[in-house]
Amino acid sequence: MNTVEDWWQSPPNNLMLSEDDVHIWRAQLDLPAAQIQQLVHTLSTDEQQRADRFYFDKDKNHFIAGRGLLRTLLARYLDLEAVQLKFAYSSRGKPALATTSLGGKIDFNLSHSRGMALYAFTRNRQIGVDLEYIRSVSDVDQLAKRFFSPRESAVISSLRPDQKQEEFFKAWTGKEAYLKATGDGLAGLEEVEIVLNPGEPVALLSIQGDQQAASDWCLSPLAPAPGYRAAVAVKGHDWHLTMWDIT
Repeated sequence: MNTVEDWWQSPPNNLMLSEDDVHIWRAQLDLPAAQIQQLVHTLSTDEQQRADRFYFDKDKNHFIAGRGLLRTLLARYLDLEAVQLKFAYSSRGKPALATTSLGGKIDFNLSHSRGMALYAFTRNRQIGVDLEYIRSVSDVDQLAKRFFSPRESAVISSLRPDQKQEEFFKAWTGKEAYLKATGDGLAGLEEVEIVLNPGEPVALLSIQGDQQAASDWCLSPLAPAPGYRAAVAVKGHDWHLTMWDIT
């Protein structure tokens, strides 16, 4: 039987990312102080200033690790130095790579939760990833009524208590992954409907009531580690998923 660890591979020395590839990287953000010091020097001035605004050292170091590892991975794909990379940001704060590559545009997204981070990379496709640590949520029904569609809320209300949390986080990560791919943010949670049935794979049902729009996207669940749930949303189909582990 496959375990969670069986899905995460050690990366090759030469990374290749074609338009048919989707790469997901898993990383721990609790890094040794020496590695944090190395990564902080890869950050831009504004990123270093953002890091300095964190009150707690743990949060500051997680930010440095998260952004530094992102730069390190992008630099490997582009065959550049991490400090050479420049980012642009959408009106809602979604980062994009301003540095160009001979292989075509690299699209990426990242998410972190409880000391773990996921990075998603592809070429010339919209992509979003969401990672959540599965914590105990006592008011699942009320949260579903507030953020989910009436149909999704009704499904969750009808489930056994042991199923509610699983389906809630399945829907939440799926919605978040799509909204991060489009850059729309949490404002559109209730407008993105997810297929909710215990035991069935996660999938987009409709976007603003449009099932055809949802069919243009592919949603894939991820198993980063016990106690976590994640999903990646990618525009288009016929792509190959590979999951790498940062060691």
